[in-house]
Amino acid sequence: MKGIVLAGGSGTRLHPITRAVSKQLLPVYDKPMVYYPLSVLMLAGIRDILVISTPQDVPVFQRLLGDGGELGLRIGYAEQPEPNGLAEAFVIGAEHVGTDPAALVLGDNIFHGPGFSGLLQRSIADVTAGEAGCILFGYAVRDPQRYGVAEAGPDGRLLSIEEKPAHPRSNRAVTGLYFYDNDVVEIAAGLTPSARGELEITDVNRAYLERGTARLVDLGRGFAWLDTGTHESLLEAGEYVRVLENRQGVRIACIEEIAMRMGFIDPAACYALGERQAKSGYGEYVMDVAKSFAG
Repeated sequence: MKGIVLAGGSGTRLHPITRAVSKQLLPVYDKPMVYYPLSVLMLAGIRDILVISTPQDVPVFQRLLGDGGELGLRIGYAEQPEPNGLAEAFVIGAEHVGTDPAALVLGDNIFHGPGFSGLLQRSIADVTAGEAGCILFGYAVRDPQRYGVAEAGPDGRLLSIEEKPAHPRSNRAVTGLYFYDNDVVEIAAGLTPSARGELEITDVNRAYLERGTARLVDLGRGFAWLDTGTHESLLEAGEYVRVLENRQGVRIACIEEIAMRMGFIDPAACYALGERQAKSGYGEYVMDVAKSFAG
């Protein structure tokens, strides 16, 4: 499966702090925001990843992440000059996806919870085996009318999906993580822009709903899903990460550690990555986990 991180947009809700820097490069406690969605794809076992951002921000992401080789990844880059909708990621990334299934994660979404890697890998296996054409991830929220809302049957089969409904049929918000079979490329290319001039991801999901091949995976209690699109939610996300890391002594979305534990790199390579950042607590942590894993 190929992965896409959509890290574009104008970040207007976070002005003035995003007037000079991409939202997805802002810090969420101890690391850039983009580390969190990138870590989701890595935990899913996805190693071939396309980062889509604005023309002015792509060089900064390249400077931060490089070609991914140090992490055992292959990271490419593409431009989205205007925020023309989430589904445009599959138009821009059509060559990257090729004939493979695809995963899309939004650059400002943070996921954290027990057993997440296994859940992701099982979902990918279902798509790859043809048991599902589309897998969405639902999260219970108190105010579902603010989100895209999905309704599913007991077997997880998607029954309905609505965008910001006045009277939601469920309290399951659709998160910014999507798994699709290869048909998504053709579906996205055939979309008509909505009234707001965007290629809507909800229209892609409806296409799979109509085919009867869409499923909803409930992230359930114990999971955290955070959207960092406002000043308040950005601060809350940073505080969430700070509290968990300080209490548990582990780092959330530490891409060097994940690369090692997933077998993308060995402990020596992980240690070397930490050594380059040794003057920071983050670098010290990377060296410590590499030594512990090797020992």
